[in-house]
Amino acid sequence: MPATPSSTGKPARWLLLFLVLLTIGVGYYVLRMNTLRPNTNDAYVFAESVRVIPEVKGSITTLNVTENQRVKAGDTLFVVDPTPYRLELARAQGALAALDKEIMLASRGIEAQRFGAEAAKQGVVRAVASAKQAEDTYNRMRPMLGKGFVSAEALDLARTAMVNAQAMLVAARLEAQRAEAAVTGVDALVARRKVVEAEIELAQFALDHTVVRAPFDGIVAGLKVQAGQVVGNLLPTMTLIDSRRWFVVAQFRETELGNIRSGDPARVYLLGNSKRFDGKVESVGAGVMVDFGSEIIPGLPIVARTINWVRVEQRFPVRILVDKPDADLFRVGASAVATINP
Repeated sequence: MPATPSSTGKPARWLLLFLVLLTIGVGYYVLRMNTLRPNTNDAYVFAESVRVIPEVKGSITTLNVTENQRVKAGDTLFVVDPTPYRLELARAQGALAALDKEIMLASRGIEAQRFGAEAAKQGVVRAVASAKQAEDTYNRMRPMLGKGFVSAEALDLARTAMVNAQAMLVAARLEAQRAEAAVTGVDALVARRKVVEAEIELAQFALDHTVVRAPFDGIVAGLKVQAGQVVGNLLPTMTLIDSRRWFVVAQFRETELGNIRSGDPARVYLLGNSKRFDGKVESVGAGVMVDFGSEIIPGLPIVARTINWVRVEQRFPVRILVDKPDADLFRVGASAVATINP
């Protein structure tokens, strides 16, 4: 018996309804998973780095590294010609030795000056006693002149002795003042010594920094110099990538940031291989550079919007610290995929 249209249409409608419900369910599941477990393939590998700039100026006598070489903390990267800095250190040390001798001789002279000042003080004491004795003698003889016990000549001699004693007292006091004023010090020489000591420290600092060492375990990149080249003037010679910690910087939509917190576990994949790496969220970006009528804040990351004719959700960088990175696979700027597991 042939099927009627109504009997053949019901299965088709049920199948269509099932497919619609399945599509809605899958869409809801994907939306839910994207909300609970944010995922993005807009991510890249990142590591901290420093520009190696020598503290001193001079020509490179020894270059110990090559491009992309791995180094350990304390390894010598290159050596700047130490000759002028060694000579400057020797000059400053010689100046210090000469100044120490000058201070020693000056101290001896000052000691002699102090003895002279002390002797002058004792001379004042003797002059005071002599003046007092001459004055007393004159005062005793003066009443005796009228009684005929002393002659006028003897009294004149006593008066002259008194005047001379007083003049010698004035001279002794002036000499004591002069001797006291002549006593100098070594304060100026000691101050000069501190300056020379500072010059020695600076010369030693410069000499020590003619050997440029790696501040941490890292990878040499952007090598710009070679042996014989003059370096200095705050120009970088190379970049040292810190290989101790590797990050994946993932750009997540602003609607997904509500479920991302510092410390959340994360999973990352590098596009160059299928190996999985675990990590955790270190920080969530606080701002990005926008490209429409906003004040520019230097240093903010730039995350371009790819569509300009609809309202596009802004993306913010989330930094993920990788737990056990593979030193042979991780490279700065490599593409990655990141999933957050709140």
